Amino acid sequence: MSVREKDDRPVWARGIAGHVALVTGAGRGLGRACALALSEAGARVIAVSRTERELANLAGEAPGPVETWVEDVVGDALLARIEALDRLDVLVNNAGTNRPQPFLEVTDEVLDGMLNLNVRAAFRVARSAARVMMKRGSGSIVNMSSQMGHVGSPRRTVYCMTKHGIEGLTKAMAVELGPHGIRVNTVSPTFIETPLTRPFLEDPDFAEFVMGMIAMKRLGTADEVAAAVLYLASPASGIVTGTSLRVDGGWTAH
Repeated sequence: MSVREKDDRPVWARGIAGHVALVTGAGRGLGRACALALSEAGARVIAVSRTERELANLAGEAPGPVETWVEDVVGDALLARIEALDRLDVLVNNAGTNRPQPFLEVTDEVLDGMLNLNVRAAFRVARSAARVMMKRGSGSIVNMSSQMGHVGSPRRTVYCMTKHGIEGLTKAMAVELGPHGIRVNTVSPTFIETPLTRPFLEDPDFAEFVMGMIAMKRLGTADEVAAAVLYLASPASGIVTGTSLRVDGGWTAH
């Protein structure tokens, strides 16, 4: 049975103050920016990372309370902790990786590792989160995708495959969970300068290729991605579900 609280304010005015938001991969990069944005908006944030030091730094900088969980998203312990929650309003399913290799040179180690983290772990975390959200009859799941979930690119066959998988998973989840008041969307960024992407962008040829594809001729920022996540996490996005918010500077418009 739904225990949704009545709020007569327009959806754009409701905000997420007091909501419980869990962010995976919160220690650095996009996950960290998302955790900080959600905290600034008044949510009670649960930040998940394998690195205790990074979580401590995040908690020290956040404007509101941040509960830190030192967990690996590929393990079972995190799932048990999620399902033990009394309430979960927002999941930012962000943890992931990329190890670019030419298609003919992709190793089974890279293939299996990326499928395990980018797809299997994301699926299992989302499933556990949805089980908690079902109890209240509401919730927002934001799966972190990529522009590469909509196009192809050299040396990124495995990454593209995993992110296309996330896009498909998101659509199917949205259809199945919508009747239960749970919305599911993706945010699909272009290249953002983070610890993960910085080594790639130090290659002048690759940096030139990237700028040639981004119509706005600049990289995105982690804060811009976090703003998109905050929109989808909040009641302001209303009936938006099963779609992808592409923060890509026009890359996929080509």
